[in-house]
Amino acid sequence: MSKARFVVEDRVAVVTLDRPERKNPLTFELYAQLRDWFIGLRENSAIKAVVLTGAGENFCSGGDVHEIIGPLTQRSPAELLEFTRMTGDLVKGMFAAPQPIVAAIDGVCAGAGAILAMASDLRYGTARASIAFLFVRVGLGGCDMGACAILPRIVGFGRAAELLFTGRELSGREAQNWGFFNGLTDPADVLGLAKDVAKTLAQGPTLAHAMTKRMMHAQWAIPLDAAIDAEAIAQAELMQSQDFRRAYEAFVARRRPLFEGN
Repeated sequence: MSKARFVVEDRVAVVTLDRPERKNPLTFELYAQLRDWFIGLRENSAIKAVVLTGAGENFCSGGDVHEIIGPLTQRSPAELLEFTRMTGDLVKGMFAAPQPIVAAIDGVCAGAGAILAMASDLRYGTARASIAFLFVRVGLGGCDMGACAILPRIVGFGRAAELLFTGRELSGREAQNWGFFNGLTDPADVLGLAKDVAKTLAQGPTLAHAMTKRMMHAQWAIPLDAAIDAEAIAQAELMQSQDFRRAYEAFVARRRPLFEGN
């Protein structure tokens, strides 16, 4: 049975999809567990950043063929819509979480697994990683869990169209060149790199990070003038924070600021 492990280290939550013998597939239960956990992050001030990874040598092979795809062929239209809304709520939960989410990606990253990587804020991978939005291979559209809206903003419209229409695999080096990966490293180092990035973020001005994340997502569909106005309001709000004052005082005293997220 697919499961996830949740471990908190230095205010960083490490979420590991943990069924390595099957390349860490998703099941109905795991989708719901991840959805509820990410939604809960909005109320969890003890966690400042998240690392998302897979056990073994793979990230996630997507929805389990026998435990998800097969049963879906027997469900009613209402049940199918309930399922697709539930999976979409997982991505919404990842976007709404104030904590930055850093994905460590090795090996297979396919289907809904590629969506989880896409929905993360930062992605670090390996040359042997293989990313595939392969919904078309099972007769489905690329319009899954927000892919048609999110992927073009990461890699560009034409490249996203190619991946979603063909379902072809994107190699790790291509993913780096296309901007899907923020960095490329050896398989032995990818999780450590993601943890280091997340730890650095967790030690930073987490209130400001949360605002940056919120504004980046909020401004996708608003005009430039409105975006500039929204950023003025957001930044003025942050200038009232104690972290802003602490940073100034630390600069004057020539010491490193200690951010406390308030």
